[in-house]
Amino acid sequence: MKKILTASFLFLVALSAQGQTNVPAAEVQMKAAELAAPTEKREGAAVYGYDQKGELVLLRKGTNEMVCLADDPNQEGFSAACYHKDLEPFMARGRELKKQGKSTKEVFDTREAEVKSGKLKMPEQPTTLFVYTASDDNFNPATGEVKDGYLRYVVYIPYATAESTGLPLKPEGPAMPWIMYPGTHGAHIMISPPMEKSKQ
Repeated sequence: MKKILTASFLFLVALSAQGQTNVPAAEVQMKAAELAAPTEKREGAAVYGYDQKGELVLLRKGTNEMVCLADDPNQEGFSAACYHKDLEPFMARGRELKKQGKSTKEVFDTREAEVKSGKLKMPEQPTTLFVYTASDDNFNPATGEVKDGYLRYVVYIPYATAESTGLPLKPEGPAMPWIMYPGTHGAHIMISPPMEKSKQ
């Protein structure tokens, strides 16, 4: 029995150590997260990343209006994001609800109700989100380098509609802006540049 308990303990320790090695160093996370931001905004952006327990933590305080979010090492593929700091309450609430196990629809509906009630504040001005993605094999967790990444753009305009913006409800050509979730708190302009053939 003692041998079984000892073996079980060592197995759990090994699993814990294995999980910890999946989290890149803070410097690496910051370097990769910054790739989602415009070049002139990278150095002053605040950066959130993950500690060795897999918890989201502030890695660096910002000096400008941008907030960058490092890739989640527990999710498939590489994905970093940078957004205007006025979107942080909206983004943080989304992360909180997802951590509670809420579905995408539940997250959307909850935030919609909270924005309408005044509990959750959305920016009064248009605010931008940049999302930079790549496949796992194109991200080097030791150096933070990303090859063949894909950058898309989102501009949040709460409660905007196709009529108020003149935008279509779906793109009719490569990189054509269009509006998603019109008339809701999450209304935003989507801009998805054509993906290079090598990245498809």
